[in-house]
Amino acid sequence: MERRIPKPADLAPLLQFRTPQFNGKRRRLDRAMTIDDLRTIAKRRTPKAAFDYTDGAAEEELSLARARQAFADIEFHPAILRDVSTVDTSCEILGGPSALPFGIAPTGFTRMMQTEGEYAGARAAAGAGIPFTLSTMGTASIEDVAQAAPGGRHWFQLYMWKDRDRSMALVERAATAGYDTLMVTVDVPVAGARLRDARNGMSIPPALTAKTVLNAIPRPAWWIDFLTTEPLAFASLDRWSGTVAELLDSMFDPTVTFDDLAWIKQQWPGKLVVKGIQTLDDARAVTDLGVDGIVLSNHGGRQLDRAPIPFHLLPTVAEELGDQTTIILDTGIMSGADIVAAIALGADFTLVGRAYLYGLMAGGQDGVTRALDILRTQIERTMRLLGVASLTDLEPQHVTQLQRLTPRARSGAVLPE
Repeated sequence: MERRIPKPADLAPLLQFRTPQFNGKRRRLDRAMTIDDLRTIAKRRTPKAAFDYTDGAAEEELSLARARQAFADIEFHPAILRDVSTVDTSCEILGGPSALPFGIAPTGFTRMMQTEGEYAGARAAAGAGIPFTLSTMGTASIEDVAQAAPGGRHWFQLYMWKDRDRSMALVERAATAGYDTLMVTVDVPVAGARLRDARNGMSIPPALTAKTVLNAIPRPAWWIDFLTTEPLAFASLDRWSGTVAELLDSMFDPTVTFDDLAWIKQQWPGKLVVKGIQTLDDARAVTDLGVDGIVLSNHGGRQLDRAPIPFHLLPTVAEELGDQTTIILDTGIMSGADIVAAIALGADFTLVGRAYLYGLMAGGQDGVTRALDILRTQIERTMRLLGVASLTDLEPQHVTQLQRLTPRARSGAVLPE
């Protein structure tokens, strides 16, 4: 090869410099390509107790790890030579539209993670055209969240308290404020053993101890926001001073039964969904009560450790009950590919909790919007690579659940084929 001195015209195409981004938050978020990238940013910017409350699960955290592994253990089966120049990610869910096949799950103490809290989630969800679910343990009121995102679609999640009148007062407020769906969570008779919180001395509000002050030194922005904004209050109760576990155990009612669920259904004028279904028998039982939908969920691994994996339960429930009720899936979802796999195997819709909270902690409302954009992009790309142009084209044959955990036969029991 003969060497020569490059001409300026040869160098010009190579010298294309990006316009510098001087906004630090925007620069961080633009670099995040995955939800795990947002988690890394969130961990760096959030005090340990608040981050661990979001990131952690119960006891040894086996349920959460298994749920995430279940999504990793899938094999996609793409079809080729299909027109996927445009893809339709929209769906109809519980009597209303959603631009994407997922909504934001209910999460408690959200303003503790980042001060914009539920307002950021509701506004970002409205901007994306998806539902936002406010938790009973949320840190913004039912009415304020509705007013913060007047064009959005709002769902309300209910924990049944020992004080039934107080619980139903929340239901009435949600109906008056325009929430169209009530999500009753049924897997929390008592609080799970969330050991990270116990070890961190997690309290509401966060306590200023020597340990938390040291942890706060490299995270001044979080503490400045926390100390200069309205103190934490809850969607549904007066301020609390104590640990999270003490709060939950003081409120949750371990006597709730199917009769109570039927009674709640009589009180609520909109759609009713039951969250926390972990067996086919319970899915059948609540469907027979006439609820509008079920959420296959083990509470993100935050209640009973070693609980069933919702994604593994999904195909069986979809086959048995898919034509009788709306099936929603949560727990372990960290990518758009996870969502596509769930829809293919029979879910009508999915919910994301931690995935949106990592975005919130990474950058407030802008961070939530970035998380939703990441999931949208991944959904669209996965659909195109699978050769499907709409969610209705997704079928079970597009996904194989690879087998890792195989149950052993119990004495006298015959395992299904």
